[in-house]
Amino acid sequence: MQHQSFSFSQNAWRRLKKNKGAMLGLIIICLALLCGIFGYFLASDSTPNADRQIVEIQAAKPGYRQLFIKVLKQKNIASTGFFKKLLSGAEEKFSYVPINSFIVNKDSVIVQKFIDEGVEERLAIPVASLYSANYIVSKKFWLGTDRFGRDILSRLIIGIRVSLAVGLITVLISLSIGIILGSVAGYFGGKTDNIIMWLINVIWSIPTLLLVFGITLALGKGFWQIFIAVGLTMWVTVARLVRGQVLALRDMEYIQAAKVLGLKNMRIIYRHILPNIIGPVIVIAASNFATAIIVEAGLSFLGVGVQPPQPSWGLMIKENYNFIITHNPALALAPGIAIMILVLAFNLLGNGLRDAFDVKGKL
Repeated sequence: MQHQSFSFSQNAWRRLKKNKGAMLGLIIICLALLCGIFGYFLASDSTPNADRQIVEIQAAKPGYRQLFIKVLKQKNIASTGFFKKLLSGAEEKFSYVPINSFIVNKDSVIVQKFIDEGVEERLAIPVASLYSANYIVSKKFWLGTDRFGRDILSRLIIGIRVSLAVGLITVLISLSIGIILGSVAGYFGGKTDNIIMWLINVIWSIPTLLLVFGITLALGKGFWQIFIAVGLTMWVTVARLVRGQVLALRDMEYIQAAKVLGLKNMRIIYRHILPNIIGPVIVIAASNFATAIIVEAGLSFLGVGVQPPQPSWGLMIKENYNFIITHNPALALAPGIAIMILVLAFNLLGNGLRDAFDVKGKL
């Protein structure tokens, strides 16, 4: 049995590798995962939630470059360790002050502070209040800045965490509930099946967004609440799929033989049925992952999902969608394109997994 299982996995992986679309999706997902884990080391804005606000350069267009002078903050800020920065970023010990030009004197730096296009202010900053020897820096904002002067690219990178986390937790919740209820309904049948199917049909009849709204309003707005709300609405498709697969397998000869040997029902389900339906379950998990990303973005856009200043792609669209009809549509298009690419990647991978686990396909 172990040899056959290993051989099937090998053949499935070989078929998956031949699918260029699926491999492209897998590469994009792996890159997104790496960006999510090491986001604070990759983003130019490594402050918590990528929330460095420089209001003078708000709504800057992609490719915008600005000169800054780094001025020490008055309060003492403790150093941040590697793991703390990895998880939540590091608060900076200095502020970025945008300038147009500067002149260095013995004990001070004379700068022309940038306030707005064509507006500047002359300031004298003592050298003692400057951060490090390299206190003049030039920064380029590849995707521009939002209406608070925050770097769009940095917030996109950190926002990947929300999308991937919501997708992962949602899939885990939906698989846990769906597999348990679906396998029990399919295996035992009768009244048990009728009760579970009644529950599935009731949940199925309620529009997903409406159900998510109700759960979210009951649990409150926030990061963890959105996991539970989306997860509790997506188990129905998993349960229906698992029930159908179990119904097809429960009358097979090897299942009947296991019953004759006196094996417990739960052991038969866990050891002999579920391993044989893992392929379709993985496919629907990939599909649910993509759906969860879209639902989370929609909820954040409507204001009942992730709350500011935590970056979320849906929230970024909400904050910047007014710029679509003005001078800078890229501010809202960038997170929208990011959502589209990540969802497309999961759909491509899901289609590839469906073909790879198709036992009728060519080996």
